[in-house]
Amino acid sequence: MTSDVWLPIPADEIEGLPAGFDYRFWDGGEDFPADPADCVFYVVPYMKGPKIAVRPMAAMRSVRVVQTLSAGIDHVEPGLPELAVGVCLCNARGVHEASTAELTLALVLASLRGIPGFVHGQDSEEWRAGFYPALADKSVLIVGYGSIGAAIEDRLAPFECARVARVARSARATERGPVHALSELPALLPEADVVILSTPLTERTKGLAGADFLARMKDGALLVNVARGPVVDTKALLAELESGRLCAALDVTDPEPLPAGHPLWHAPNVLISPHVGGSTSAFMPRAKRLLAAQLTRFAAGEPVENVVFTTG
Repeated sequence: MTSDVWLPIPADEIEGLPAGFDYRFWDGGEDFPADPADCVFYVVPYMKGPKIAVRPMAAMRSVRVVQTLSAGIDHVEPGLPELAVGVCLCNARGVHEASTAELTLALVLASLRGIPGFVHGQDSEEWRAGFYPALADKSVLIVGYGSIGAAIEDRLAPFECARVARVARSARATERGPVHALSELPALLPEADVVILSTPLTERTKGLAGADFLARMKDGALLVNVARGPVVDTKALLAELESGRLCAALDVTDPEPLPAGHPLWHAPNVLISPHVGGSTSAFMPRAKRLLAAQLTRFAAGEPVENVVFTTG
């Protein structure tokens, strides 16, 4: 019976890994560390893209668990049909919530309070005084109310927002209030001053923030995307930005990385960060704890956690 575990972090840097496995380090390099057919637990290299993520999967005939270190799993989905029946695909729930929620609030506050303009003013020695929008008394709509969406609301709590509305794939009740279904978006969008996208990328959410979605947003509203670039129709967003009707703060773009010369770089009223929602000092300790816990369960024959899909 094979016992190879492929890790994108050297095993000697992770405390608490169970004995009995042959740990193989692979972070997406050209050469595989061993025969993929012998891998039973595959941890996908982080932020290396779908081409690298799926490259060994067709040959992983013994794999039982595929573990991402990201909240999203869209980059490994193309390789799932190549796997045997019963393979668990797990995401990194619990790893990115704090960092992504932090950046979301940073993007909202920076955009509303005019921080990019102050930076440009400092560069040109201009004192850009005036009145700027506050987050206080604003209505916020969170589209994608999973663990990251909930963490964003946790951090909105002290800012005295007038209202926080929540949208997910299906309606449900929470302690903080109702979560609305995606079908209710048309009625909710016109009421929001800030719309935050934190939804997974699926066939249903690809292009979700298209021309109709954006047209329903109120004049002067802010769109924040910390989900995936293709959740937003870039061409439609550019039209709204260039008209001056909407503002945007984007940690993810389509295409990504955003190439030099792309009009989004210099569109008015947009703040862009380079997909760094989860890439902070908080990532590695949480990722290591997740891997140690998951592999300990796997070694003991217990069900792994964070299962988002099982092949078959």
